[in-house]
Amino acid sequence: MIKNHKKSGLKIRRTQVGPWGMNAYILVCSETRKSVLVDPGAEPDALDRLLAKTEPVAIILTHTHSDHIGALAEMRKRLEVPLMVHSGPHVDILNLEADRWLSHGNRIKVGNYQINVYHTPGHTPDQICLMNEDHHFAVVGDTIFEGGPGRTWSFEGFQVTLKTLRKIILSWSDETICYPGHGPSFCLGDKRKAIEAFLNKDHGSFFGDATWDT
Repeated sequence: MIKNHKKSGLKIRRTQVGPWGMNAYILVCSETRKSVLVDPGAEPDALDRLLAKTEPVAIILTHTHSDHIGALAEMRKRLEVPLMVHSGPHVDILNLEADRWLSHGNRIKVGNYQINVYHTPGHTPDQICLMNEDHHFAVVGDTIFEGGPGRTWSFEGFQVTLKTLRKIILSWSDETICYPGHGPSFCLGDKRKAIEAFLNKDHGSFFGDATWDT
């Protein structure tokens, strides 16, 4: 099912694709109808429906896990638009050819609006979030979920996640609506106290799947 988050100016649409219910998104300028496709994980025909009545101008990856890029090759073929992704390192040393390598602080134009790029490593080294400051929403990939941070695969990765939460995520306004790679969207202000409590704990040598109660 396609779900829309209606905001004046820049809008976000979401549909779940693939066996793990990965959230694919498009951001659409309401004036020009120009759009960007974020995380083409699977089901190209469903992604085409998501893009209906818009003019795609780019594909953006929040990170390079397989469930987020499963339909990438097909959508590049269908749309013939630039691919934008963080310079990496990418998951499993993926050899990826992009048209624009993204880094922290970059801006991406979508019609009359701008998206700000935040590098938010931890879950993967190439993880980014895409923020529209004017309308207080961010596509956060697997950086953060309603119930906890994205999974990590090493102690070092978990420590990077903690730094990302402290330095970047908690710097955003309470009004920010976060749109994750899996599961429902949520308001950052509703989770701030839980995140702060999580950061104040001694996690020892922990890494893996975590909840805010971990």
